[in-house]
This record gives sequence, C-alpha cells and structure tokens, in this order.
Amino acid sequence: MTNLPRAILIDLDDTLLDDTSNVDACWTDACALAEARVPDVNPARLRAVIDEQNSWFWSDPQRHRSGRLDLRRNTRTVLDQVFARLGIDDAGLAHEIAETYRDLREERSALFPRATAALDHLRAQGVHLGMMTNGAADAQRAKIDRFDLARYFDHIVIEGEFGSGKPDRRVFETLLSALGAAPEDAWAIGDNLEFDVLAPMQLGLHGIWVDGQGKGLDGRPDRPHRIVSAFTEIVESPG
Repeated sequence: MTNLPRAILIDLDDTLLDDTSNVDACWTDACALAEARVPDVNPARLRAVIDEQNSWFWSDPQRHRSGRLDLRRNTRTVLDQVFARLGIDDAGLAHEIAETYRDLREERSALFPRATAALDHLRAQGVHLGMMTNGAADAQRAKIDRFDLARYFDHIVIEGEFGSGKPDRRVFETLLSALGAAPEDAWAIGDNLEFDVLAPMQLGLHGIWVDGQGKGLDGRPDRPHRIVSAFTEIVESPG
C-alpha cells in the first residue's frame, strides 16, 4: 500500500454509501402503483418519460443545485411533469409515486462492503478524515446517523448546513483547515469526477476518482491522479 497522507477528504453518496445501484428497482416498484390505478398506462412509456424528464432536470447546473437540496420536492415536480406529458390527470397519484420512490431509495441504501473497515484502518494509521457531501442538511445527517459514520470523521461539511457545496473551493479549504493539512498532504476521493476530484485537484490535492460503474474517462483531457473501482481500494491496493 502506498504511503498515506495526513488527511483525506471523502464523499458520502456512491463513495461510502451505495445510493444508486437500486434506482431502477425503486422506480419499477414505485411505478407499479400507476399500473394498478391507471389500467391503460404503458409501463415502458412511463419509465421512459421519467428518465427523459429526470435527464432534462439534472442537466442544468442551476436546477441541479436547487434540486439536490430538496430531493422529495424535486421528484414530485418531475412526476407532475411526466403525468402532464402522458395526459394523466391525477396529481395525487403522481405525488404518491414520487414519495414511494424516495422512501424506497432511503430504505434500500446501504454502505458499500468493507467501507467502515477501511475507515477504521485509516483512523488507526493516524489519517485525519473529513467528509464532504452535497445535499440537504436533514437528509444527509439522517444517512450519517443511520450508519453511525460521524465517529470516523474529524470534520463534516454538508452543503445544506455549510451554505455552499462542492465544487465550491470553500468546502475543501474549510476541511483542510479543520484537519490541519496542507493541500499537498491531502487526498480527495469521490465518485463525481468534477465535484469530488478535479475541483480539489485545482487546489493541489491528490485526486482519486471512484469509477464504480467502470465508465472510464472516455478520452477527456482532465485526469485524476488515480482511478479506483471502490473506496476500499485506497487501503487494499497500491497507489
């Protein structure tokens, strides 16, 4: 294993916590409500329009910023738009599907295997850990509390509490200051290449991208210092 740094800045969702692999199943189960109550609805068409509407919503940086701070409201809005496109006049059902989907996402989220063992190892090696996570304060705190993660971290920055989120440089600077580390003696690791890795790299941190889906860089010129398939690789394999 490579020499560890003084500090590591770690993302939460899809780095420590598997929050994405269950998306398709959650939508399928939530959309079953429509199949039962709107007999002529085409399930494949419903899912396709949901995917299109979600892609449109999250493609805009402004909508992305506001939407991630209230995911439930955003999902209700998306379902309203989907129902309007499909000509289904049932706002109650649209919101029920949205809430069911969000409930299922929360229920089915789980820590990645050996994530806490890796955190334990880093702490035992004297590495100072900081968490950097975007999203609403209550939602992100609930995840941290549910999985008892706060005990591993010297400092936690949550967008909804801090007032700004990644890739704002103040997030990384605040964590570095709290951890007593210079950029050149710190790593930043996460699944969002732009927000979690390339942004802190501009400040001089060592950037590690968690490419959990194996997408690769697809020829893009901006490159992280290292690519891993899981957070645990930083303690399980050479750097």
